[in-house]
Amino acid sequence: MRQTTESELLELLGNVSPSFFESIVLDLLHAMGYGISRADLQRVGGAGDGGIDGVISLDRLGLEKVYVQAKRWQSSVGRPDLQAFYGALAGHKARKGVFITTSSYTAQAVEFARSVEGIVLVDGLRLAGLMIDHEIGVNARVLRIPKIDSDYFDEEAT
Repeated sequence: MRQTTESELLELLGNVSPSFFESIVLDLLHAMGYGISRADLQRVGGAGDGGIDGVISLDRLGLEKVYVQAKRWQSSVGRPDLQAFYGALAGHKARKGVFITTSSYTAQAVEFARSVEGIVLVDGLRLAGLMIDHEIGVNARVLRIPKIDSDYFDEEAT
């Protein structure tokens, strides 16, 4: 059931607007504990965003920040895309960045992310899993399955 929900989530994410996708990503990061309040997570994506779609203030004064890139793509994210994000981080004098995509990363992109400090990659499957775990766009139900308590019916044990 989880795999089916992950697939459905990825399909839905592929159909939302880029700005709504950026908001979903920020909602997820907030649910994961980033930012003191939802107001600490700002969507800055759009034309002329300089390669940054969101900024998370980790403390009340905004001294420590995490920068976010959110890509709603079908094709794999390559090394040049991550290098551009790394450059955008440097332009903001940032030390922490999260690159989230609905697709996957090429081997060269993963290798690049490992070779630098401060970049975390989240691919589509991990994104969908995190959305389920933190109930973003997903409602969880508890399923009660009755099972006989054999200890209760053991007359010799009482």
